[in-house]
Amino acid sequence: MNQKRTFDMHINMLKRQVLPTLVGTDREIQFQNLLISSYMRVIPAIDLLNGQVVRLHKGDYDHATIYNDDPIEEARKFKEAGFSHIHVVDLNGAKEGKFVNLKHIKQIIQELDLSVQTGGGIRSYEDASKLLDQGISNIICSSMAVKNQEEWLQVLDNYGVHAILGMDLKDGKVAYGGWLETLDQTLEDFLEPMIARGLSTVLCTDISKDGTLEGPNLQLYRNLSKQFANLNFIASGGVSSASDLETLSHQNMYGVVVGRAYYEDQISLKEMLQYHIP
Repeated sequence: MNQKRTFDMHINMLKRQVLPTLVGTDREIQFQNLLISSYMRVIPAIDLLNGQVVRLHKGDYDHATIYNDDPIEEARKFKEAGFSHIHVVDLNGAKEGKFVNLKHIKQIIQELDLSVQTGGGIRSYEDASKLLDQGISNIICSSMAVKNQEEWLQVLDNYGVHAILGMDLKDGKVAYGGWLETLDQTLEDFLEPMIARGLSTVLCTDISKDGTLEGPNLQLYRNLSKQFANLNFIASGGVSSASDLETLSHQNMYGVVVGRAYYEDQISLKEMLQYHIP
């Protein structure tokens, strides 16, 4: 049974249960609003370092846990579970500024027909264009948005929704360069020029939570969603259980990336799908 059919069956079941409890002539609209507030895009993550599937602890390259030597095999699990879109990071690229793991990403797209959002090593407009020409659905840029902002703004001008800002926060400041440097600038000053050029989606990682299984920084995402109401925020870092996904979905998050919790068997693909809107 494919993901769309499973999701539709689940929604129809909820509708039969919930609709009779609603009051008024606009029960269908009430139900749709409840539905929107209960689901988000749950995006399985694959972090690649030297061609292996790993997770870093708080962004530390010296503390990498290897989960699989075969990225294709790992991605196939997500495909077979019913996911059609995944998050792939080239950790070598983030640190070295070149696409070390691009061949593995292209294999995932070509062999499994998965949609991929990827980041790591994107330093220029040419880099961004090259990746999108390789069939990648969305590019995630962080260092480029700091170090080469003019070309990043050009990416926003020309590729729009295909360009996602990777905003990695370390002690409340924007981190870049493989999380090794921080920017001395307010978030408002950092984001406003990009919003003016059409930025729509931000993947926000709280580095202090990344890979810790301590739970996401819920207050951070509440504050960001309130301050920048027109942006779609994808949460990343700290998810430890299905209850974290439930809490994030009720905060009206646009999406969430799930990595270590899945690899450490803290959450199953089935549980992830329960909060995922195709």
